[in-house]
Amino acid sequence: MEDQNKKHAAKLVAPCVITALIGGYYFFFGILVLCVPEIPGILKFLLAVIPAALLGVTIYVLVERIQEIRSGEEDDLSKY
Repeated sequence: MEDQNKKHAAKLVAPCVITALIGGYYFFFGILVLCVPEIPGILKFLLAVIPAALLGVTIYVLVERIQEIRSGEEDDLSKY
């Protein structure tokens, strides 16, 4: 059982790292947009909300991938 947990943990590293990198990019882009005074308010709002939405989608996809790995469904292509 523990050997299988180690396999799952090894397969979770890459999706978590990629999500953290993309999440950091979206977060800092949103903060940067909010800190630039020359950008009009509505444009600031839009340029901050879009990365926030993309971050939410990225986290959702990570959660689904974690569930797939834990359930043993390693490859989505096997469904087709």
